[in-house]
Amino acid sequence: MQYLRATRVRKSYGTREVVAGVDLELKPGECFGLLGPNGAGKTTTLRLCLGLTDPDGGEITMFGLPVPARAREARLRVGVVPQADNLDPDFTVHENLLVYGRYFGIPAAKIERRIPALLEFAGLAARAEARIQTLSGGMKRRLTLARALVNDPDLIFLDEPTTGLDPQARHLIWERLRQLLNQGKTIFLTTHFMDEAERLCHRLAIMDQGRIIADGAPRALIATHIEPQVVEVFGDGAEAWAADFGRQAAERCEKTGETIFCYTHDADPLVHDLDRRNGLRYLHRPANLEDVFLKLTGRELRDS
Repeated sequence: MQYLRATRVRKSYGTREVVAGVDLELKPGECFGLLGPNGAGKTTTLRLCLGLTDPDGGEITMFGLPVPARAREARLRVGVVPQADNLDPDFTVHENLLVYGRYFGIPAAKIERRIPALLEFAGLAARAEARIQTLSGGMKRRLTLARALVNDPDLIFLDEPTTGLDPQARHLIWERLRQLLNQGKTIFLTTHFMDEAERLCHRLAIMDQGRIIADGAPRALIATHIEPQVVEVFGDGAEAWAADFGRQAAERCEKTGETIFCYTHDADPLVHDLDRRNGLRYLHRPANLEDVFLKLTGRELRDS
């Protein structure tokens, strides 16, 4: 049984269709990622799946239960890490976990037994009595993740869980999420970070303008949509070099700022030519998920 299935789901606000016929499903034990630029419809899709927003069309089931009609019942098996921290500043770390657990109808004594393991998982065992205002951003995100586990959920929704964190805090969150997957938990992840999706996701979908435009395993998406080798060329003469040589030697070249991205199956001619030229710097690397994302959604800046 799929833990979550959405079929032809739609949602509009005024004349703007934010979610335009989305199909997706989650299987037990996998991490599914939903990627997209700002305003693509990721958070609205997540809210629709949780039953927090009513769809205009389509069908959603979670654990076999219709959403939103029986969403409250389905959410008893769900944990949620929202995009913005919503911890209660009037409570301590320990009290935030205790009070949140009571929302699920869990007896206080049972929650108290769970809290030490949750604090250990979050790396906050020594901060149980600390006020929320005294925690760093990384600590707050770890506590929010621990809070989402207080009901021992089967399915965990994470909406951009590492946005705004420094690299050390981000890697620690990734480590904790891998632990959850190893325990058999199922994760629905929305993210802006391509490396996060590549590291964590078994499958993912790329969303743009309310539609799913590609889906599959990360490596399969790279193999399907992008040339295997990339040469990034920097410097004042990069554009002239691309016109003189790069665009003829590579299957595809794109310019972003002062950088020329050359996509090819054979980078040797490009690298050999660049080694003979002064004043140009380059990076030769394998294609990655970010290359796929930018090819499918474009390189222009999205403000909303």
